[in-house]
Formats: sequence, structure tokens, C-alpha cells
Amino acid sequence: MDFSLTTDTVIPAPPEAVFDVITDIDRLPDWNLEIPKVVESPVDLAVGAEWVVTIRAMKTRWNSRSRVLELDRDRGRFAYRSQSDDGNPSFADWRWQLEPDPGGTRVIVEVSVNPRTFLRRRVLSELRRSGLRKAIEQSLEALSQQVAVG
Repeated sequence: MDFSLTTDTVIPAPPEAVFDVITDIDRLPDWNLEIPKVVESPVDLAVGAEWVVTIRAMKTRWNSRSRVLELDRDRGRFAYRSQSDDGNPSFADWRWQLEPDPGGTRVIVEVSVNPRTFLRRRVLSELRRSGLRKAIEQSLEALSQQVAVG
């Protein structure tokens, strides 16, 4: 029951400003509506760096650990793998692509969700898919407001 979602929007700001906000781990709770708290953040964000956040979704909470896979400011790319911080092998790969647009910056978010246990494949995957798209769209709206604030 692997699944992928892609969502995009245009944010009325230059790509550099958007990149600064999406890669500022400590600001994630300001715009990512499923993240109420950053538990650990890296001193330096670079490929291989990790951070831990609390996720609030599906009427529950859990800690999620993410590891940077790609960080390229010049090309507007940010990618990381996240998985619950409890040893479960299920994971999600997130890819952000920022492109100049006449209206500011086109932000393309792709997530590939890979449930690896029976419960997550057969039950949680379908529940998560429906809520995740909405959460991404709402977070992109909040991101636009955060970029405007500076």
C-alpha cells in the first residue's frame, strides 16, 4: 500500500526566501500544521543531518525522525526521509522543489509513503493518505504566510 502524493502552489516570494523557511527546522511548527513541536534540531543542516519532531495526526501523536538526503539551495531542492522514532521500518521520502515563477516561487512537494508493517499497510495507509494531502495543502498556505512575515 505504498502511495505518493504531489502538491504544488505558488508563493509570492523569491525562491531563496521560501528555501530559508522550509529548511529552518526550528520554525517547522510555525507553518507545518502537523508539527506542534521540534524535539531535536541539528546544529548545522547538511546532508545526513537529523532532527526529531512531534507529529499530530489521525487523532494521535508520535515522534518522527528525519534525515537530510539532499540540500541544494542553488537548485531549490530539499529532500529528507522521515520515519517514526520507535524503530518501525516504515518511512516517507519528502522532496521539495522550488522554481522561479512569475508570481514568485512555484513550490512542488512530493511525498512517497512506504508502510512496511502489516498494520501500517492495511489500515493506517488509507487513513493517512486522505488526511495527508489536506495537511500538506494547509501547511503550504501557512508557509506562504510565514514567508511573507519574513
